[in-house]
Amino acid sequence: MPDKPLFFDLDQPQLREYFQSISEPGYRVDQVWQAFYKNLVSAPAEISAIPKALREKLQIDFDFQHLTPSDRLKSSDGETMKTLFALPDGLKIETVYMRYEERQSICVSTQAGCAMGCVFCATGQMGFQRNLTSGEIVEQVLHFARELVAIDQKVTNIVLMGMGEPFHNYDSVMAAIHRLNDPEGMNLGMRRFTISTVGIVPMILRFAAEDLQVNLAISLHAANDGLRSTLLPVNKKYPLNELLDGCREYIRATNRRITFEWALIQGINDSTLDALELSRLVKGLLCHVNLIPLNPTHAYPGMATTRERALEFKGILDEGGIPCTIRLRRGIDIQAGCGQLAARND
Repeated sequence: MPDKPLFFDLDQPQLREYFQSISEPGYRVDQVWQAFYKNLVSAPAEISAIPKALREKLQIDFDFQHLTPSDRLKSSDGETMKTLFALPDGLKIETVYMRYEERQSICVSTQAGCAMGCVFCATGQMGFQRNLTSGEIVEQVLHFARELVAIDQKVTNIVLMGMGEPFHNYDSVMAAIHRLNDPEGMNLGMRRFTISTVGIVPMILRFAAEDLQVNLAISLHAANDGLRSTLLPVNKKYPLNELLDGCREYIRATNRRITFEWALIQGINDSTLDALELSRLVKGLLCHVNLIPLNPTHAYPGMATTRERALEFKGILDEGGIPCTIRLRRGIDIQAGCGQLAARND
């Protein structure tokens, strides 16, 4: 890693301390903070409001780029773009931009690789490499925010569903969210963020206690411990009864709805029995089920369920009074869908 700190790892109090240490007035904090997070400059040289000597001092003392774009793929429909970033230590991550009619979403990574080992996930197949810093998470968003300005658009939604398990990098993830939420900077509302977890129960409880307006999604994929443990090894540590207790506490503490993600795998978890088990499992919870026909990955032979079967599965949940949608698959042709990110150039 570089010797100099990454500027985007600093929060406002830390930046204030830095300016005090070099005898700069306090108002410089606001000038510099707003330049990067509101005006979206990429380097101190672009901040005309501060003296040249200070611009040069900032450039000497900090790094302003840990992410170097090394490849970019655009989906055939033009609605999804995936960028491969090289990190200073040679590792790589992927970030996805998704364009919708009324929103511009960025799917950011929180780790290089992942330790969770979910069998159908390309990131899990990589294994864990390292946590990203809060600044490296923030920098992914800023990269696309700068590009969107050029087409008179702005980032509206952040989904922490890229590479890695966000709750295994909890402190950095939360610091990044608070930095992007800052009203003096990007001012992205808390409800614009969604964190997706495989179900790290202690972190769900910790998250619940913070009582934020951030959305929570949980990768469920099976409604019995036997099947779920074969798909998501984390289930052996936090089985369904513990996970559902954690979900109930989250809902009780926050009064917010949980989204349960369910990758529909042909012949594995798409049967009528699976749908009935799921309906019984989440009955009475303030929740929504997101059905996602499996996105293909290199190392998993499973196939997506058929459209007909997905509709039948949804119908059973509807009959059980469980709110449910079938998610529109995006970016599959460029390996940019859920579970497909693996930091490859192919």
